[in-house]
Amino acid sequence: MNSTPTPADTTNTQRHAALLGAWLASYGLENTRAAYRRDAQIFLTYLEATGLDLLAVRRAHVDVFARTRQAAGDAPATLNRRLAAVSALYTYALDEGALQLNPVVRVRRAAVDADHSVTAALTRREAEDLLAAARSHSPRAHALVDLLLSTGVRISEALTAQLSALSADRLVITRKGGKTAVIPLPEHTVAALRAMTGTTGTELTGGDEADRRLFATNSGNPWARTDAAKLLSRLALKAGLDKRVSPHVLRHTHATLALSLGIPLHHLQDSLGHTDPRTTRRYDHTRHRLEHSSAYRVGALFG
Repeated sequence: MNSTPTPADTTNTQRHAALLGAWLASYGLENTRAAYRRDAQIFLTYLEATGLDLLAVRRAHVDVFARTRQAAGDAPATLNRRLAAVSALYTYALDEGALQLNPVVRVRRAAVDADHSVTAALTRREAEDLLAAARSHSPRAHALVDLLLSTGVRISEALTAQLSALSADRLVITRKGGKTAVIPLPEHTVAALRAMTGTTGTELTGGDEADRRLFATNSGNPWARTDAAKLLSRLALKAGLDKRVSPHVLRHTHATLALSLGIPLHHLQDSLGHTDPRTTRRYDHTRHRLEHSSAYRVGALFG
């Protein structure tokens, strides 16, 4: 497999900054740009390690990248997402006349079981221990863990929410695709968010405070999702949990607990913002039990 060496004094990010920037700018939503940027950066890091130029890549190189990511522990769905991001970049470059073919088009995607999730949810006790650790850590940690556990919102939805979107019993968020959604909030979640922001809900009404991100750093800048994820890992250690805890684990935990409490699947689907009900079904770890079969309930009508 031939590879084209790259100048030692520049990186792909530097050489192709204009192309990369234009590609990301073609997406109107901040969350979409951030997601594509993260996955593209992983691919660019791979190219730097192998001495390849972005525009000299062939399918064989992408195949090796995929195997490398599998060896690094990427789940099938994660790997497919990364390949989709890289393919989107090359499609844009192709449209701009920067190359003649998209090397990702015929790369085989990993098989994904649409009815199964590899994410390990927390038990109720573990979730309570994590929340207690967050409460003792800081108001921001407490607010984040409470919000993610209680509502199941995505970390991107939480971190891009504005302070003005928080009211007495709800939070307006931006879903994937740019659609807005109203999320009901328990009283304790509102209290945690108000304690974190130091607000009462009357400031914006009175015109006394400029709007800002709900979750922000001490300097007022947006809070990076990587920093939020690192905080959750530290809180898990503090709580004595032996499971990996990430924002998605808390979303998974919310869904699993909701289903165990009898929340109908289609209601949970709406709450989580899933377009495909099969995605929600992955969180139902009891659906294969025989006692849940419709045969018992319907069959009883004729016995």
